[in-house]
Amino acid sequence: MKILCVSDTVVQQMENAAHLRRRYNDVSLVVSCGDMPAAYLEFITSVLNVPLFYVRGNHDTGYDERPPGGENLHRRIVNYNGISFFGIEGSIKYNNSPIQYSEGEMGGMVLNSAMPLLARKMRKGRGIDIFVTHSPAKGIHDLDDLPHHGIKAFLRFMDWFKPRYMVHGHVHTWDRRTTVVTQYGETCIMNINPVTLLEIEPEP
Repeated sequence: MKILCVSDTVVQQMENAAHLRRRYNDVSLVVSCGDMPAAYLEFITSVLNVPLFYVRGNHDTGYDERPPGGENLHRRIVNYNGISFFGIEGSIKYNNSPIQYSEGEMGGMVLNSAMPLLARKMRKGRGIDIFVTHSPAKGIHDLDDLPHHGIKAFLRFMDWFKPRYMVHGHVHTWDRRTTVVTQYGETCIMNINPVTLLEIEPEP
């Protein structure tokens, strides 16, 4: 299954229907890691005629009034074509925006997810296939400035639940030398900003 992942940056080519149909005609799903206009996401998914899964970024306050059509993954397990997803929205708290959380609050979200995900891990060997976040994990693809600090609790999530992939945005990748793929234990972590194509199949 091919998943089109987007975040943070509106790419002009992605607003061209002909380009989308030519480049991504075999995509099964769109995943947004946040900070994306709802209209942009709806255009992509309507042209490709595929579902949308998303988490909110720290700038997505407009979703309260106009959310994009799709599945909000925040603190939810969602299955699609044999692939399981779980998401946590937002960034580390650095001002009074409502989609920012302290490290303790992020840790609480991870802890509160433990029962259903550990039950899945007992049955399937891992808690989830794809962990979808806006922010990176602490020390992996993050930056020194406070708004772009990574989340320590996400390391704990991967230690506990062994996702196959963690996909995130939030940190822009203007420099091609920037590391965007890192292996952490059993998890491949990908900064998908602005556009990344992920191929994955259900495990036996």
